[in-house]
Amino acid sequence: MKSPWDTLKIIADPTRLRLLAILLREELSVAEIQETLDMAQSRVSSQLSLLRQAGFVVDRRDGKRAYYSLRPGLDAGQLSLLRAAAEAIADQPESADDRANLERVLARRRRQSEEYFNLVAGRLGKNYCPGRSWEAIGHLALRLVPGIVVADLGAGEGLLSQLLARRATQVWCIDNSPRMVEVGTELAKKNGLENLRYVLGDIETVPLGEASVDLAILSQALHHAAHPQRAVDEAFRILKPGGQVIVLDLKAHDFEKARELYADSWLGFKESALHGFLKKSGFTQVEVSIVAREPELPHFETLLAAGFKPAK
Repeated sequence: MKSPWDTLKIIADPTRLRLLAILLREELSVAEIQETLDMAQSRVSSQLSLLRQAGFVVDRRDGKRAYYSLRPGLDAGQLSLLRAAAEAIADQPESADDRANLERVLARRRRQSEEYFNLVAGRLGKNYCPGRSWEAIGHLALRLVPGIVVADLGAGEGLLSQLLARRATQVWCIDNSPRMVEVGTELAKKNGLENLRYVLGDIETVPLGEASVDLAILSQALHHAAHPQRAVDEAFRILKPGGQVIVLDLKAHDFEKARELYADSWLGFKESALHGFLKKSGFTQVEVSIVAREPELPHFETLLAAGFKPAK
């Protein structure tokens, strides 16, 4: 553990303090940090390197991109000093500019994802989508039990939920694309599925009550989440004791074009990462396995993860 003097030396530098202040808000890529602080890459990279060596930040690789965040195990004393210093400079013009730039960067993240799904609404089941194969969906369907309340988180048009609603008591489709919700609602009405409801909302703040569903599904949705752990935490919150979560998502890959082609925020996940998300949320009996491999390039693989909320 570093002494308070060491912490004060680190944050005494204006550039480092501004950088740490924005990382208090959000994990960011190097390019996003450059844009937020309006600094050259060389300057940003040198400061990030110093902060990483000092134990203030950690980085993770996602394809060719490097993302930085505050170290999760940062000492409480260090964190308190950092927050106090960030608050002290909050009224400075540079800090105000940083906050405005950061809001613009994060808004663009959200907008890119929403624009993509608004564009493909009504065509999602007809177009190619990584990891969306009947083989993978079949594995998911085998785990389903009729007569339950289901939440399909990040449902899109809810093609899977259209099938589940024919036997489930109630199915809720949650999606942050207004057009997807509109198309899905029209489909449910057309097919006479009165127990299928589409609700506009984010999978990181699900608009459903605590302990209100028996099954929560995240089918090819988690890699679109800004914070996957928060999405899994929300699935845990809305599940009844004894309820089950099922996650279908891409295994970690290096197909960079997926960000542009499919508005992916994450290039899939390692099996250990999905397992860790579920365990950290509180799920038990967690299992993760590969359920599909695509023969065509870039050979996407699909993972299925499942776990149960402990019964009281």
